[in-house]
Amino acid sequence: MNYIEIFNEYEKDIEELDTLKDFIFYCASKLSLKDAYFNVIIVNNDNIHKINKEYRNIDRQTDVITFALEDDKQIDVPGLRVLGDIYISYDKVISQAKEYGHSIKRELCFLGVHGLLHLLGYDHMIKEDEEKMFGLQKELLDSYGIKKES
Repeated sequence: MNYIEIFNEYEKDIEELDTLKDFIFYCASKLSLKDAYFNVIIVNNDNIHKINKEYRNIDRQTDVITFALEDDKQIDVPGLRVLGDIYISYDKVISQAKEYGHSIKRELCFLGVHGLLHLLGYDHMIKEDEEKMFGLQKELLDSYGIKKES
């Protein structure tokens, strides 16, 4: 069983959170995760800017930041993979959905799976890794029924 918590720290209710939670559980199942624990925290641009500046020394907003904990030897919960935290800026979700011409639901789920793959060690710093990671993201979104235009 996987343990996934979604926290809304945004200043308003977000109607797509149920879809995000269902989709993230779907991704965990498709990726054969077992006994994994991680959080998805929805914040605003100001909060993600502060996080980005404090932890990455990058003084700007971003759309998603992950804190992978699985390799941290101080965090050991027997029988459970503690993957970490995914922070998503809902302000960025809204603006990027408009920019890319698709729904808020699609952008939120895209950033959710993007963050999850980062927690699992995927990256996109070199072309081959980017193709692998982005291909898997697209496959998961498409198989769940969230197409680029949705």
